[in-house]
Amino acid sequence: MKTMLLLSVLSLTVRLFAAENPKVCRPVVLKCEHIVNPIGIDIQNPRLTWQLDDDRRGAKQQGYQIFVGTDSASVASNQGTRWDTGKQSGEDMIIAYKGKTLKPNTPYFWKVNIWDKDGKVRSSAIARFETGMMGNDTWKAAWISDHNDVAHREAPYFRKEFEIKKTLKYARAYIAAGGLYELSLNGGKVGDHQLDPMYTRYDRRTLYVTHDISSELKIGKNAVGVILGNGWYNHQPLAVWDFHNAPWRARPTFCLEIHLIYTDGSKEIICSERDWKTSSGPIIYNNIYTGEHYDARREQIGWDKPGFDDKKWHGVRYRSAPSTNIVAQQTVPIRLVKTYKPKSVIKFDDKTWLFDMGQNMSGITKIKLSGKSGTTVRIAHGERLGKDGRLDLSNIDVYYRGDKQAEPFQTDILILSGKKQDEFMPKFNYKGFRYVEVTSSEAIALQDTSITAYFMHSDVAPTGDIKTSSALVNKLWRVTNNAYLSNLMGYPTDCPQREKNGWTGDGHLAIETALYNFDGITVYEKWLADHRDEQQPNGVLPDIIPTGGWGYGTANGLDWTSTIAIIPWQVYLFYGDSRLLNDCYENIRRYVDYVDMISPDGLTTFGRGDWVPVKSSSNLELTSSVYFYTDARILSAAAKLFGKESDYKKYSALTTKIKDAINAKFLNRESGIYATGTQTELSVPIYWDVVPEDMRAKVAANLNKKVAENNFHLDVGVLGAKALLNALCETGHTETAYKVATQDKYPSWGWWVVNGATTLLENWDLNAERDISDNHMMFGEIGGWFFKSVGGILPDPDYPGFKHIMLRPIFPEELHEATVKHKSPFGEIVSSWKKKGQHIEYRVTVPPNSRATFYPPKNTDQSGPAELLAGKHILKFRIVEK
Repeated sequence: MKTMLLLSVLSLTVRLFAAENPKVCRPVVLKCEHIVNPIGIDIQNPRLTWQLDDDRRGAKQQGYQIFVGTDSASVASNQGTRWDTGKQSGEDMIIAYKGKTLKPNTPYFWKVNIWDKDGKVRSSAIARFETGMMGNDTWKAAWISDHNDVAHREAPYFRKEFEIKKTLKYARAYIAAGGLYELSLNGGKVGDHQLDPMYTRYDRRTLYVTHDISSELKIGKNAVGVILGNGWYNHQPLAVWDFHNAPWRARPTFCLEIHLIYTDGSKEIICSERDWKTSSGPIIYNNIYTGEHYDARREQIGWDKPGFDDKKWHGVRYRSAPSTNIVAQQTVPIRLVKTYKPKSVIKFDDKTWLFDMGQNMSGITKIKLSGKSGTTVRIAHGERLGKDGRLDLSNIDVYYRGDKQAEPFQTDILILSGKKQDEFMPKFNYKGFRYVEVTSSEAIALQDTSITAYFMHSDVAPTGDIKTSSALVNKLWRVTNNAYLSNLMGYPTDCPQREKNGWTGDGHLAIETALYNFDGITVYEKWLADHRDEQQPNGVLPDIIPTGGWGYGTANGLDWTSTIAIIPWQVYLFYGDSRLLNDCYENIRRYVDYVDMISPDGLTTFGRGDWVPVKSSSNLELTSSVYFYTDARILSAAAKLFGKESDYKKYSALTTKIKDAINAKFLNRESGIYATGTQTELSVPIYWDVVPEDMRAKVAANLNKKVAENNFHLDVGVLGAKALLNALCETGHTETAYKVATQDKYPSWGWWVVNGATTLLENWDLNAERDISDNHMMFGEIGGWFFKSVGGILPDPDYPGFKHIMLRPIFPEELHEATVKHKSPFGEIVSSWKKKGQHIEYRVTVPPNSRATFYPPKNTDQSGPAELLAGKHILKFRIVEK
């Protein structure tokens, strides 16, 4: 029998300590709709949230009072002319606005007073939010475009001049588009967003963006410019997903209003109208999927500045809006988040250069160079090099069906002006790449400063951190996060190069990793709205969302499109915010009802199965039925939460029916084996709580044995990769789980890392011939698992949002120390431990207004859990060999 670490204490000692000089309690981190001081809020009941800055032992909120008004001074003096909640008892820190009707295009100020643990009133600083258009009827501007059709390659440029004669108080721009836009004022780009507005089902929901343009305007002459890109709205090249046949497809169009609010109280609106002018420019081709082509000889210097001669420009035309549902883009924007300089540069000849950026990423590159006029420079982006050291796109250029010579995949084309040093960075495209190969029609001279790469993604704030004594664990965490961010572009994607599709399965398989590490609620609220847009009346969903029509096949089933239930539920667990779950309730019900209709006996084969397994295939009916059970269970829990008693009874009964059917067909009670006993077939029922309680230990023991027989290597596809580590850990086989998680021989996550991967891969086999993207998120559970295991930080479904934290850390034999942090809605949770000889010292930080329960590992002599109030704690264990 192997040696085990026995953690024991003569008596569990819990030392609570406070700072020597505790902070005065104060409400902080005020947000509206989960954004700090947002502009362009588009709903009448926005959510207001806050945290407490209070490091005293047992810190909590006993009551609150919210003040909302249009005058900051009045709000500061506790006057809420739009809403005053009065003193409300309780610890709630997420409150939906219920005051007077909010007006469009209006700034509101708010603050919160709270009563702390001693009953003293503590006031926040003043926060603000600002409403947007608040409905289609408030728009005054027209939708305009140029006179070209969907086949036209050149991007349209638009301009208008206007004069400001009075002193501005502030100014806003509201712009909606079919396609993508870049907005400029007086020669400078407005804001730091990329790829706005975000991709939606354009004919059912069109997004607009609000910009604060107060500092870009001046008294006197001003000029506004707009460039439109195709994006997913006008997908010109052919690919297997039929985006070129999307029902919404049209030439890009936009609608813009500039609101000028003057200090004298007056207001003026500059609208997109037929008095604008349009022209082509240097962007002669752009596509979100392949690349952008730029002819620097066609630049029109000063086109978006006052005084530009636009006599050769043309008039615009009216266009219909893409949809009748124009709503605010209430999510964090896509930005250029991190800059990379080349790690190395190789010159093959005077026309061929290769740059290694050292990191696989999603994003774009900027190039600066000079050369002969008309010189064509191709800037190709990829993840791999061939045996000759040149760029190799063969692993990702597999689904593109366009003209690969004229419109090469993942390749920008720059035609030099010959007049100056040309600088080019695409506006309406992104790629997935580590390497950049530059080839030219004429000799050029490049240096390591010629190319800059930008890691571009939805700019979600980090909420997680992991540091351990294992270099491999630390690398796996970073690699997973790099893959996740590379696949976040206003919706989660599978890969940033080959497809860029919102595969549903990839999205929910990685949801815990996402929410432990990043503040992503606004991204998922946007994406689940896309789900609601795409759902068929009978409840069916496609397996890529958004879609132009592809994906409503026979395999778009439960193991993939359970996103509709799993993601709203996980957002509820992590944030304690039921808005998304409530918004999706009817959609979940329709989905479950559809599957129930086609699966009257409780079992279903509706699904794709355990995608990309190592070698063992698992039973499709088993895994799909488990996800059917999971969705019905979530629906039942949501019905109970929202007081839908009849639904609760109905779907609770359905849950029992499905579970009984699964166990009746697939569980051999004598052997404790599901189906054929693959790692996936054993771990999926354990993880999703299908196994009968009296069989749980036996099934888990079989799983543990199966993994041990495989020399502690995994043998799973995506469904098993989600379940395996959790199933082992939750049933007490923690050492086995940790060995699998940190294995560095094939097949394993670590095998990728030791072979130089900087993001997660799509296939366990480095030599596989298909499914070989090098930046994929479907195996991304590993990043979230470290929080649940080594950190042991778990939300409690009965007190979601980490109102009550369940602490179940494991202390693997091979790991000597770990510090795991997560910024919850109440503040930062810290779970940190270190082995010192025969002892473990475990340090915990519980945020204010929250509490925790520490569940000691079963191999201790501690008789029960330890309840921990808000504050800092030290727990000490003596380690005894057994």
